[in-house]
Amino acid sequence: MAKVQIETALAPHPVGAYSQAVRIGDTLQVSGQVGINPETGSLAGETVHAQAVQALRNIQAILHAAGGDFDAVLMLRVFVHAPEGFTELNQAFEDTISKPYPARTTLFGGLPPGLLVEIDALAKLSGTEASVATRSAQVGAQ
Repeated sequence: MAKVQIETALAPHPVGAYSQAVRIGDTLQVSGQVGINPETGSLAGETVHAQAVQALRNIQAILHAAGGDFDAVLMLRVFVHAPEGFTELNQAFEDTISKPYPARTTLFGGLPPGLLVEIDALAKLSGTEASVATRSAQVGAQ
């Protein structure tokens, strides 16, 4: 199966040697998204809630670019600056994602200065790579 890079201008452009997301078959892995607004290039706010909502919006934009939505998300891995942000994080999820929520692992610490949240996603999409109209490039084969 071909590995397909997913890219959209509606989420922050990668700042390193990685893709916003990669799809192989019906599996989509979305790279960690932070609370940066892609229109301004700035953090969406200085709270866990504001940054988490923006990170989830960025994931949603990437999911749409791949032909999916949050209903396809199986798992979210969340990094939060400190345990004190857990309540705000949960509120951001409740404000942004519909039930049933995806499975989730939450880890604390290890984020660069200013970043309070980073979230990556694993999704299982319906259809095949050929159904993805917005894919940007074939980046390899398996």
